Amino acid sequence: MLKSIRTSGNLVRAIAVLAILSLQVTSAFAQSLIRDTEIEETLRDFSTPILRAGGLNPSNVDLYIVNDGSLNAFVTRGQNIFLHTGLILESENPNQLKGVIAHETGHIAGGHIVRSDYGNRSAYGSMLIAAGIGLAAILAGESQAGALVLGGAQQFGYLDVLAYSRVNESAADQYAAQYMERTGQSGTGLIKFFEKFRYQEILSNARRYPYFRSHPLSSNRIDALREVVDESPYTDAPENAEDIKRMNMMKAKLEGFLEAPQTVFSIYPITDNSEEARYARAVAHYRSASLKSALNEINTLIQTSPDNPYFYELKGQILYESGQGEASIKPMERAIELKPGAPLFEIALAQAYLETEEHDDANEAIRLLKSALQSEPQNSAAWYYLSQGYGTIDQEALAKYAIAEQSFSMGDYQRARSFAERAKKDMERNIPQWRRASDIIVVAETQLAKKKSKRSRPKPFTLNTNY
Repeated sequence: MLKSIRTSGNLVRAIAVLAILSLQVTSAFAQSLIRDTEIEETLRDFSTPILRAGGLNPSNVDLYIVNDGSLNAFVTRGQNIFLHTGLILESENPNQLKGVIAHETGHIAGGHIVRSDYGNRSAYGSMLIAAGIGLAAILAGESQAGALVLGGAQQFGYLDVLAYSRVNESAADQYAAQYMERTGQSGTGLIKFFEKFRYQEILSNARRYPYFRSHPLSSNRIDALREVVDESPYTDAPENAEDIKRMNMMKAKLEGFLEAPQTVFSIYPITDNSEEARYARAVAHYRSASLKSALNEINTLIQTSPDNPYFYELKGQILYESGQGEASIKPMERAIELKPGAPLFEIALAQAYLETEEHDDANEAIRLLKSALQSEPQNSAAWYYLSQGYGTIDQEALAKYAIAEQSFSMGDYQRARSFAERAKKDMERNIPQWRRASDIIVVAETQLAKKKSKRSRPKPFTLNTNY
């Protein structure tokens, strides 16, 4: 599981390790992005009512999970919300996590990001430019490369970037309280979350959590938030039991993959027979190369909850990454039966099919990958596997076209143009792929020309007056 998803540039070979990961993370670097259908769906379901309460269209807001143990969350232009795994794990209940999401939603709805760019052009502007580059790579499927750029972006005057924000932070608090009330939920979670870390305010910047460097706390700010929350008719509203369950499962899964196995076994001892405990232990056993123990735990979960697609997904992953690719197909097929149309499931199963090198399996893999690309057209891994599928059934022109798309989505315009030109020569004219290859060539040539123009521009003359 903890493998490098992809490396940047032209190392296409590295893309193959994306595979059947239900939780895709990068171990080689401290900061990367996690893709996981179950966790993404949980966070999306938690955030959708809040986003709507803030007057935002949930489909226009992207949520990203940053594999970083520090407690942090932030937003960037383009309506992007980033949540660190550390923040998710530190949240004691769904209400606390939702409170933070509501607060970040307040920043977007309040236009704080746009306005701050004008007020802090030198620091914040450079951060967002770098973050934008990182997001472009992430959305193209280059999670590791994009996260590295994004991680660097946060160092471009991070403390200066959000020093402006005391007024905006208080405003976002008020928005958060309103959104929680509009959705019939208590706003006390955000207060408790803030109070839990209030003592950090007196520590030095070097020791304070990143979240509170960018979201400075004060007693007055907490008191002002409490005053609004206390007036809500939903202040004492109980948490939804299903939300609590999903939160526990999400945290168990993250801990299983991100913590050392012995730490997981300490948190979830063998005497704990809850679903979340078995879930975490299954992952920990898998990471410890204890295949039998991992399968025992996951099989028990499947027997208890036979309609949970994520248990079958995890079993498929465990088998696949243990060298049992053919055996992984059946549980992955069941996962898709229970959750049709999940693109990460489809990509994972397609890869397992491709390993058989059978034409029938390759055709099924192609169908799955086309379906996944309908949902995630910029997923470079899916394009790469699609090229493998076409190669297996001797459709070389389409295989070249898929590589062109994969390269284009990664921003490798030189390679995209080269493969698009080669694909066009071998494809029938005016079919959709031929026309798309033509578009790739035109756009790639335009982008390459822009890069060349920038490189050839003379440096501005600066008069040296330091005599």
